[in-house]
Amino acid sequence: MNVLKGRSARAWAGFAGAAVLLFAIAPLALSDFRLGLLAKYLCTAMVAVGICLAWGRGGLLTLGQGVFFGLGGYAMAMHLKIADAGPGNLPDFMQLYGTATELPWWWKPFENPAFALAATVLLPMAVAALLGLFIFRRRVKGAYFAILSQALAAALAIWLIGQQATTGGTNGLTDIQGFFGYSLDDPVNQRMVYFVIAAALLLLMAIARQLINSRYGELLVAVRDSEERVRFLGYDPANVKLVAYVVAAGMAGLAGALFVPAVGIISPALIGIVPSIEFVIGAAVGGRASLVGAVLGAIAVAWAKTALSEEFPAAWTYFQGLLFIVALAFLPGGLASLAVLVRRRKAVERKTAVIPVGEAA
Repeated sequence: MNVLKGRSARAWAGFAGAAVLLFAIAPLALSDFRLGLLAKYLCTAMVAVGICLAWGRGGLLTLGQGVFFGLGGYAMAMHLKIADAGPGNLPDFMQLYGTATELPWWWKPFENPAFALAATVLLPMAVAALLGLFIFRRRVKGAYFAILSQALAAALAIWLIGQQATTGGTNGLTDIQGFFGYSLDDPVNQRMVYFVIAAALLLLMAIARQLINSRYGELLVAVRDSEERVRFLGYDPANVKLVAYVVAAGMAGLAGALFVPAVGIISPALIGIVPSIEFVIGAAVGGRASLVGAVLGAIAVAWAKTALSEEFPAAWTYFQGLLFIVALAFLPGGLASLAVLVRRRKAVERKTAVIPVGEAA
């Protein structure tokens, strides 16, 4: 009981420290431009939270999180483009590339802000549920699951590129100027978007922590380690894995939705195979089994991409691949495992320490 209370106290202290860092120190220390970049990185970290749950705890190598990120992002961007165009008007790209005189039927529900907000999370979760039922019921796992999820990301990106008149094609949905009545050109409103993203990240981390520390979290680890034994005990491993997969998809969808006002664009280039791999690399480098490690790793890798891509625009993808290989080959637990090793070593040293006789007297 004391151990649980100690862990809970450390967790609350960690959340409090993160809140002070995100809501007080970062806005004061960073310029508006750098704060906007941090908001973008935090969206990546939100995806990493779901990856930590699905991959770190459940062993599901989700190489298709770009799909759910894109579904949430396009759902939000569609509503914002309709709002920017004004009542009765078509979004600007439809006037340039399309021949329609009214919104496509599947765009019209996104005129409603409540529907659009709900769709940013529920649509990715629904797609993940359908895909997961098909995959997990057939006991597809390991590399085959990773390949299928990656193929889905490629298929979505190709489909979006081919629908230029209704999705913006290669360009995507760009030049988003407002966010539910607030102009994104105003630095004050941009800071508001940052605060919303920071609050959403802390909320998702709290939800993920609750799931990980619950009985469901223990069952998820059991399925990862010995699926047949769990089935023998009367549980259906497919349902256990499906929950983790669907929750991770919802988190990625919310991240994509908040990424849109932070950056002002969503395009196929942001949701295909390469972005999906980047999400996984961030979680792997930080530590996929550690919630804090996955978040910090995602932020660090996103920052490194921005910094190094400016110096090595053609070679940055090789750095990414090298990071992933090094993390999996030499540090499977990510950077977070180093902290665990240090704590264990100190604990062993304290237990084996011998107090000198003179001092004891």
